[in-house]
Amino acid sequence: MIKSSAVAVAFMSSTSASLDISSAKVNPVGPSFFYLMRISGITIPDNKRLEYALCAVYGIGQSRARAILDEVGVDRGMRPNELSTDQERQIREKVESLTIEGELRREVSANIKRLKDIRAYRGTRHAKRLPARGQRTKTNARTLKGVRKTMGSGRRKVEKT
Repeated sequence: MIKSSAVAVAFMSSTSASLDISSAKVNPVGPSFFYLMRISGITIPDNKRLEYALCAVYGIGQSRARAILDEVGVDRGMRPNELSTDQERQIREKVESLTIEGELRREVSANIKRLKDIRAYRGTRHAKRLPARGQRTKTNARTLKGVRKTMGSGRRKVEKT
């Protein structure tokens, strides 16, 4: 019993040293406002590990986030509020060198528009709001087709008077 409490005290003292409040970045507006990490106009969530938090940026998935962190030399388990200013700058520079956010969205929509303009099969599928990659449409495909519209026989029932 004594060993477990000693381990708990040792663990608490080691974690309190690593979670030093004085190292937190404070916004000059006031002490209640903490600095938030922003990349390309996107606020990176502070409560998530970096490998998942970077996925908030459009165009960065888990594999690309891990590659960025490995290249910069930052531990994947760190949280954005634990980063030094230099580490944050390195991550921001690496991310902003990639095609992300609005630029990537424009590129994708331009590619779809080009397919529509040249009347490619994939372009016509996009125009008709149907699956473009060979999926079946007799059943399923509800994401693109929307809510089911039940078809009747085509005849109206005569009301009795």
